Formats: sequence, C-alpha cells, structure tokens
Amino acid sequence: MEAACLVRRLGLPQGEEALRARLRRPGHPRLREALAAYLKRLRAPEEAFRALERLEVGAVVTGQQAGLLGGPALTFYKAHTALCLADRAGAAGVFWVASQDHDVEEVRHLHLLRDEAPETLSLDLPPLPSGRIPLAPHRERLRAFLGPWAQDPRLGYALEAETLSEFFARVLLAFLGERGLVPFDPMAEELAPLFLEALERELSDPLGSAEAINREAERIRALGGKPPLRRKPGATNLFLETDQRRLLFYEGGVFTDGVRRYTAKELWEIARADPSRLTPAAGLRPVFQDLVLPTAGFVVGPNELRYVAELSGVYARYGLAMPALFLRAFGVVVEPPVRRILEKYRLDPWAFVDEGEAAFLRAAEAWLAPFRAFRDRVEGLLQEASRLVEEAEALEPNLVRPLRRFRARVRGEAERLRRKLLAAQTARDEVLARHLRRLKVHLLPFGLPQERVYPYAMYALRHGEALRCLAEAPWEGRVALYLG
Repeated sequence: MEAACLVRRLGLPQGEEALRARLRRPGHPRLREALAAYLKRLRAPEEAFRALERLEVGAVVTGQQAGLLGGPALTFYKAHTALCLADRAGAAGVFWVASQDHDVEEVRHLHLLRDEAPETLSLDLPPLPSGRIPLAPHRERLRAFLGPWAQDPRLGYALEAETLSEFFARVLLAFLGERGLVPFDPMAEELAPLFLEALERELSDPLGSAEAINREAERIRALGGKPPLRRKPGATNLFLETDQRRLLFYEGGVFTDGVRRYTAKELWEIARADPSRLTPAAGLRPVFQDLVLPTAGFVVGPNELRYVAELSGVYARYGLAMPALFLRAFGVVVEPPVRRILEKYRLDPWAFVDEGEAAFLRAAEAWLAPFRAFRDRVEGLLQEASRLVEEAEALEPNLVRPLRRFRARVRGEAERLRRKLLAAQTARDEVLARHLRRLKVHLLPFGLPQERVYPYAMYALRHGEALRCLAEAPWEGRVALYLG
C-alpha cells in the first residue's frame, strides 16, 4: 500500500486547511531564546533571526540526516517545501538536523559531478551521532575534494564548523538562510536542554510509547499495510549514548543497554548532566520535536510518511495533535548539455528517471527510423531485381544474361550503399551510446535518482541562478529545474 494511500485510510491530517487549524500552538517557553543563542553562535543571516518572530504563529518542520555539503538534493527540496508552506501560513520554516542519528554510512559519502563523471569522497567516520563527530580531522580532505569551490565564501563559512552536524546546519544557512530557514540541531548545547521535560516523562513510563506504536502497527496491518516500526518486547523508544549509542530495554523496573543496567533515577541524572546523551528513537523523535517546536505542518519523504503514520497513538499519549503531513517536492536538475539531449529525443527528464534506458530507447526509435526505412527500401530493390531475372527466364531466355549482369551491378552498388549506411548508423549508434551515458551520469547516477546522490549545493555553486530557480519552483509534486 502506498504511504499516501495509507495516511488517507488512517484519516491522518493533511493539507493546508489542517495546517492552518494547527497554528498558534505554543512551543517550549524557552524556544526562541535558545534558538536565538544557537543561531548567534552559528553567525546565521539576519533573515533566520527574523524568522524566529514567526514561531509565534507556528512552524512548518522538515528534517534530514546531516550529510556532507547538505546531503543529497532532496534535503533542499524538503526545505523548499517547508519554506513555501511556512510563507503561505505566516509561520517559520524549521529544519530538524538529525544530529542524533548514528548511521554514519548514510552521511559519510559526498558525490560530485565533475568532467562528466561522478567523483566520490568517503570519510572514515566513527559510529557516533553526527553531532558528536568533529569536523577538524576531515576538514582538509573536504577542502581538497571541493577544489576551487572551497574558496566560495559560503563554503568557507560552513567549513568553520566544529562538528559534522554543525557543518550541515551551516550549509543550510549559507544557501537557504536568506529565505529564512531556521536549522534546529537537537544535540546543540543551546537546544538539548529543551528536551528534559519530555525525557523525564518518557522515563516515567518507558514502554508506553512502544506499546502505542505496536497497537497502531496492528491497525495498519489490518488495513493491508506493512508497518515499519514494530517494537520488540521490552524495547523502549530511547537511546543512551556511552561509548556508542544503544537502544534501552526495560524490564522489572530496570533499564539496560545490553552492557549495564540503570535505574530511572540514574538515567535522569545522566540526562540532567548532559541531555544530548539520552535521545529518542524514530518512533518518538517526531513527538519530541513537536513537544518543543510549535509544529503545524510536517514535511516528509515517502518512507518517513510510513513511520509517521504509526505515531498517532504516541501523539495522543502526549496530548499532542499530530501536525498536518505533507510530502516533499521531488526534483531533477537539468543542465544545458542534458537539456539538449532530452530535447533532441523529445524525452521528459522524469521519464528517464523512472525508466532509464528503456525510456531513452523508445525515444531514440524515432531518430533511427529513417535509417531503417531507407535500408529496407534498398533491400526491396535487390529483391525486385531477383524477381525480374526469374520473370525473364519464363518470358524470354535472351533477356536472362543482361538482367543477371544488371542484378550483379545492383547488388554491388547496394553492398557499397549498405556499408555506407552501416557506417552512418554506427556513428549514430555511438552518438546514442554517448547520449545515454551522459543521461545516466546526470539523471541516474549509480542507478539512483539524481536527487538521492548529488547535493543541490553543487548546482548552486555551478549556476548562479540555481537558488532562485528553486525558490520559484512549485512546492509540491515533481519539479524539473532547468539551469544554465
């Protein structure tokens, strides 16, 4: 079952009317003060500070793991959808930096398209949340990989970051801060204390949210869906960070991370000393987000929509209305060389993203058709010459020899013509192969949609109009961004 269909069947809130109905919900009383301190430390642009005033109206929130250079382009498409919806509602657009996530495989690669080939930088990162990983050991490798782009003031500012998650937040501010985007890093020293009340409540009933998720999972399964978040017996929705980040289990009044046991009091003391060490799992993270932020709308991708659909019971447990849910915009950037190829074959970029080579070959068929038609006509002439010889044998034997000489000459000329046709078609086939390779490198690198591989910051560094083009794009659906 498609995620959007599941959300409709569950009756979860969607659309701008639902968003407007959720405006004016209060956030954490110290939210603006803490965010202002965080933005000041990051030397955010003035537009981001002004956006804090709109938190009184509400927030449209989105988020992503802290990938290098802002992560793949879908990060910017999420931010774009959130900013557009926020502007329409008079609210603030907030980007949740998923700094608590310890899946470093998702964030350690940076892919750039240069000289018509993808180049990849892969960093050796420790298995820690990105908010704990210092940028300093990797800064020079990043600079070297970025090459001349590292001299761009926006990247110079971003590369001053202390941690990987701060690097991500600074990239967002450098490229989207002028649109008023507000990054929110839950592990930042200014922001982590805002979650203490939520942590205290979760510790007081550590299996309640997990049980709510499992109940909703059964409901989704009864509707024909496949819930992704089902919790094992005893599993909580909290991670504890020691030498690494581990899920906590609870049984008989005691917690364990698989290494040692903890009482609720001990965990609370850990949280009070450093609230960033006790963090929510995926089944609790959006609820913690909305306990602190005045979230009216939540912009997600299709996979995120599936797990958020399981959380209505957790929201109810915390006395929160689930925010209005929106799918992010889907984007594909089309640069001039690719645009020329697409126009030559009258091929839509999204058709290639969806079907790849099959879509290209269908489009190329019309380009090859004249060659095939001409070749077929030459073959027809040869067949006609053979039929004339057969008819002459029956009509007048004296005509057979001259007609055979005629057929031989026709065959000789036809063979030379066939060779010329073959050379021309081979050249055209080589052009086709070259065009197909270029389309794959630009639109389907590594067999994946472009938006999941190349960062949008790369296009912004290459094309001065890239950010304006994105700002003017529709906020929903599939968008083709023509640059250059």
